[in-house]
Amino acid sequence: MAFQLLFAVFSCGLLFLQPAFGITRHYTLDIKMHNVTRLCHTKSLVSVNGQFPGPKLIAREGDQVLIKVINNVSNNISIHWHGIRQLRSGWADGPAYITQCPIQTGQSYVYNYTIVGQRGTLWYHAHISWLRSTVYGPLIILPKRGVPYPFAKPHKEVPMTFGEWFNADPEAIIRQATQTGGGPNVSDAYTINGLPGPLYNCSAKDTFKLRVKPGKTYLLRLINAALNDELFFSIANHTVTVVEADAIYVKPFETDTILIAPGQTTNILLKTKSSYPSASFFMTARPYATGQGTFDNTTVAGILEYEPPKHTKDAHLKIKNLQLFKPVLPALNDTNFATKFSNKLRSLNSKTFPANVPLNVDRQFFFTVGLGTNPCNHKNNQTCQGPTNTTMFAASISNISFIMPTKALLQSHYSGQSRGVYSPQFPWNPIVPFNYTGTPPNNTNVSNGTNLMVLPYNTSVELVMQDTSILGAESHPLHLHGFNFFVVGQGFGNFDPNKDPKNFNLVDPIERNTIGVPSGGWAAIRFLADNPGVWFMHCHLEVHTSWGLRMAWLVLDGDKPDQKLLPPPADLPKC
Repeated sequence: MAFQLLFAVFSCGLLFLQPAFGITRHYTLDIKMHNVTRLCHTKSLVSVNGQFPGPKLIAREGDQVLIKVINNVSNNISIHWHGIRQLRSGWADGPAYITQCPIQTGQSYVYNYTIVGQRGTLWYHAHISWLRSTVYGPLIILPKRGVPYPFAKPHKEVPMTFGEWFNADPEAIIRQATQTGGGPNVSDAYTINGLPGPLYNCSAKDTFKLRVKPGKTYLLRLINAALNDELFFSIANHTVTVVEADAIYVKPFETDTILIAPGQTTNILLKTKSSYPSASFFMTARPYATGQGTFDNTTVAGILEYEPPKHTKDAHLKIKNLQLFKPVLPALNDTNFATKFSNKLRSLNSKTFPANVPLNVDRQFFFTVGLGTNPCNHKNNQTCQGPTNTTMFAASISNISFIMPTKALLQSHYSGQSRGVYSPQFPWNPIVPFNYTGTPPNNTNVSNGTNLMVLPYNTSVELVMQDTSILGAESHPLHLHGFNFFVVGQGFGNFDPNKDPKNFNLVDPIERNTIGVPSGGWAAIRFLADNPGVWFMHCHLEVHTSWGLRMAWLVLDGDKPDQKLLPPPADLPKC
């Protein structure tokens, strides 16, 4: 009887989710092992439908999407639909132990959500341990039928997803780092659509090539799926026009170099040369590195090739012998370029696409983000490989290093069984203030807990995220699930609550789901908590997330029926 009631409630939920104007799209993602060779190294990796990267998923604004994920590997798995707002459908958001228990071996789960008020480039990826190193793919949301882009229709659209390749098993890498307390080994290469390119040894045949025609405009959908690195990207001898970031249209601007953090997406228009240039051009990406730790200091390259005129004889040989130009990328630590690029990003803020930034805020929060330490486990006479041989690397938000629960937070909240699973007490401000970007305190130890910030429905929020100099200042790309937010201000040094808000942009601030908190600086965001559920917020540098730079927001139900979280689906995985 209970099951029948649950099924009836679930069916009502499905009716509630039916799109008003879109269609229902069905996808099946089979998570299975797959042999892949890169850099003359063959390994079996976790993949999607036997593809690396995973297949491109396409939907339109207003569509209902049902994606059946089948787990045919020994690892537990969960999939996050990065940037999808998940209005009232938090059960489909995907982060393991936050909104769901992971899908266990031999089991499946149908992610069910409707795309409301969104269009552009997003992506999907595994959201448990380091499995997103190979389990990821593009998620393309087209406008409603008949609705044009706010720019000229491109000749062709091409997803370009940046990733990282590890010769070793990434799961073994983070497992060893967790045990020793040290920094994990870095990747062996970066990739474009899974291919490292010709600048690496034994990799010339594994090169992404973009074939274009002269005098055409191409929409390149850039996605940074790399685990641990922000990336500079450039195409030799070409400028591009930025038209979208994180599936939000922006005021177009031209640039020869893009900066894109892990988790972020950027759409650019590439206008090809008017006539055949008798040359080919490298498209390269390498890291923007601000921290003091080791990183993969290599460069991935694809090749932009022009189609030769039809009358050209031996076209293949001609392309092969053409001069190949290389772009000049910014220096690895060029924070000046990073700042200027970020400042150019502004919301389109048109009548059709307004920037609905909250002008008044109900609650103001100030969080610190950065690194820290945990003591070694002296019970086992452990010697660590952290900052000292008696400490392990840790990371935290407001000095709380998040402990991942063993029961899903959303299920615990919804069932009224949250006691012992999480604490609803997350500090509004740092408990112990200090000079955040000055000389760090002697005690670098973090506290540890599973703490949530609770918000009443429809609360307007202003959050300032402040980087700290503990173990070195560093840029942190922070991703908020379930919401877009407006970046109303950024700066360096310590945030000044008296002076800095006077310079906030409340007219056309960029709207995002992932923001790079500047190294040694701060970022201020605003959003409206109009989506009930439990929403993860974490650094998208996977090593920092593993060390605890993460927390969650609990947005309570509103009073009206359409302001409440829908009931859980019948096939929701159990822990």
